[in-house]
Amino acid sequence: MAKSVPRKLEPVPLKNVKIDDAFWKPRIEANRTVTIPIEYDQCKKTGRIDAFKLDWKPGQPDPPHIFWDSDVAKWIEAGGYALATHPDKKLEKLLDGVIDMIAKAQQPDGYLNIHFTIVEPEKRWTNLRDWHELYCAGHLMEAAVAYYEATGKRKLLDVMCRYADCIDSVFGRRKGKKRGYPGHEEIELALVKLYRATGERRYLKLSKFFIDERGRQPHYYDIETKARGQDPGQWHHGKYDYNQSHLPVREQKTAEGHSVRAMYLYCGMADVAAETGDRSLLDACKAIWKNVTERRMYVTGGIGSTKTGERFTVDYDLPNETAYAETCAAIGLVFWAHRMLQIEADSQYADVMERALYNGTTSGVSLDGKTFFYVNPLESQGGHHRQEWFGCACCPPNIARLIASLGQYIYSQSKREAYVHLYVQGSAVLDIDGQTVTLVQKTDYPWKGKVRINVRPEKPTDFTLAVRIPGWCRGMKIEVSGEEMKVKPVTQKGYVRIRRKWRKGDKVELTMAMPVERVEAHPNVRPNLGRVALQRGPIVYCLEQADNGPNLNDFVLPQDVTLKATFDKKQLGGVTVITGKALRLDRSGWRKSLYRPERDEAQTVPIKAVPYCTWDNRKPGEMLVWIRKGYATLPEANLPPQ
Repeated sequence: MAKSVPRKLEPVPLKNVKIDDAFWKPRIEANRTVTIPIEYDQCKKTGRIDAFKLDWKPGQPDPPHIFWDSDVAKWIEAGGYALATHPDKKLEKLLDGVIDMIAKAQQPDGYLNIHFTIVEPEKRWTNLRDWHELYCAGHLMEAAVAYYEATGKRKLLDVMCRYADCIDSVFGRRKGKKRGYPGHEEIELALVKLYRATGERRYLKLSKFFIDERGRQPHYYDIETKARGQDPGQWHHGKYDYNQSHLPVREQKTAEGHSVRAMYLYCGMADVAAETGDRSLLDACKAIWKNVTERRMYVTGGIGSTKTGERFTVDYDLPNETAYAETCAAIGLVFWAHRMLQIEADSQYADVMERALYNGTTSGVSLDGKTFFYVNPLESQGGHHRQEWFGCACCPPNIARLIASLGQYIYSQSKREAYVHLYVQGSAVLDIDGQTVTLVQKTDYPWKGKVRINVRPEKPTDFTLAVRIPGWCRGMKIEVSGEEMKVKPVTQKGYVRIRRKWRKGDKVELTMAMPVERVEAHPNVRPNLGRVALQRGPIVYCLEQADNGPNLNDFVLPQDVTLKATFDKKQLGGVTVITGKALRLDRSGWRKSLYRPERDEAQTVPIKAVPYCTWDNRKPGEMLVWIRKGYATLPEANLPPQ
């Protein structure tokens, strides 16, 4: 197949990136020193880790669940990323011990799944639609690659290669093989990672097989359901759009079904497109991307609007108080955006990646790293809070692996190009045409819009440095070694491309206007008609009861009110807050009546908004993202004739 869409860029390896950033460094440190140890304790306490000893016996309580393997796998992956940037002998020893248990649990034929080894061994591979064998395998593969790249240790990698070989012997188009694919996608992207780590092309072909088979007729899930003696029409999820198997993937144009499954599928599609040059897969990804980001994504980067099926619904259905917006789904959106970005180097992907990173993913963990959101609503009456753990514990280790791996999302490189996607203080070492180039960022982003990038090639080197103009930015000034440059002539797909022979001492200074903006939603998003959200830079804001008192829907934000952004080092670990004046309904005149004639009763009161990602870190209470807005009086001359 012609390589018509090869990956344009490669992420700079995680080991080559150092982060010293006021926003991210405390989160990374809390993740490494608090979250990852807590998650180990939870996996140990709940039996997830010890289940790999395979000593559970029929009749005993708490049989290993069908997706326990994946929780442990994501914890290992998070630990691997943490070791890549912060070597830690104690953590490494802990990880090695768990990996030893996993290796011993592998069966002689390479199979590895605790539930279907000791609980229901006779049901291996009999229900791909509902069970999680391939999903768990995928997360274990990702963990193996992350740990290998961090430490150079191959034990888990070799285990997962044997498992991949086992899976490859079961699935395929040859006679005697199963033509099935996972009900919960994940292995598709993981097999590509395994291929890139080992060079074994069979793993890439197996990933492509799973993607190509999905949704074909006769439908595999109908076949396997009938083989179990069941009626396919009685499935509790109803239609196969729940797991994105309602159509072959190249015919899918809208995001359907379970949002996390969808994101992992689209990641796999993008990976296979990049590795095989399959334009049809990329075109499908682009069509679905447009649907998600233009009609089915929250302003926070959250996706999946309903609890029923944890899924997408229809265009513009984005309720606030009942928003599901699972943490894992926003994380999956980051993964997908990052993959699309390496293929096309288009800032639209980086913009969404940034939106989700600063808002809808980081909201999923408390500032101290101890508690987690599974669901991320955009409005709360005060009853929604983070928890220490969940029975379905996918989100805690998922946010841990994302934060631990943040460095790989900041920069990309090609033979003669260096891309800066995110503005994060720290440094990166790139390989540009065989030469080592170090980029050093100095910035107070996302609180301030000024960024300085020091360029330090080991010797004078001719290459292009591409820096992103964020989608939220209405004006950018760029100086290169003290000389202002015209941005528009050298801007391509949202990146300012600066081509020159770079020398030590060269620097690029970006100054981005960062006013407080009032964002409105498309009129078809009915819950937000007559409302605005506040955003400054990449940060989406919310009101909390802790600052504004109860009944947040009583606030009306007039159009002519000036809003001020101020950095408060004592607030929520140090954040920029937005303050101003608003009108507030005066409730004092209400008695027991349910209704009354309209009265114009409002008080002018101060208002304070804080970053959405930091809510529920103080005294529990209400929260609101979309604030009612006040309209100016319509001039009499503009009134329609009577």
